[in-house]
Amino acid sequence: MESALTQPWPWYVAGPLIGLMVPALLLLTGEMFGLSSSFRHLNALCSPRTQLEYLKSDDWRREAWNLFLVGGILVGGFLATQFLGATVPLLPEASRTGTGLLGLFAGGVLVGFGTRYADGCTSGHSISGLATLNWPSLVATCCFFAGGLAVVWPAIWLGQ
Repeated sequence: MESALTQPWPWYVAGPLIGLMVPALLLLTGEMFGLSSSFRHLNALCSPRTQLEYLKSDDWRREAWNLFLVGGILVGGFLATQFLGATVPLLPEASRTGTGLLGLFAGGVLVGFGTRYADGCTSGHSISGLATLNWPSLVATCCFFAGGLAVVWPAIWLGQ
């Protein structure tokens, strides 16, 4: 049993489980799966007197389940490192410099901006959006893949 928890699961097991999570969440709670909106909910929770309409209009109480989902992911990761012997460094060695940290910060800002601009993250669009036949999610998912290929192929050709 322990090896099932400490080793990666094959795609033909993990993929369907992730795919079945979407309709299960929708049927049990009436909610769509996605994580990017939790950042907005957390900001709305932490700044109740904000003048930013983006945060004022956010009903974080109705979306509290999303905050619990993110909390569960963090607790699950912590428990895995404590009890299953999973060792994952907080930062890769190359990122432990000033330049590396600056690059991580800049990348995080760009990903955060893109996530909100696209009205959702890869999990929200590619898993939930496609499962509900949402046309904008198909476009977003195609753009995610095209962007990934546009970055990875030149890096491979350059030997990175």
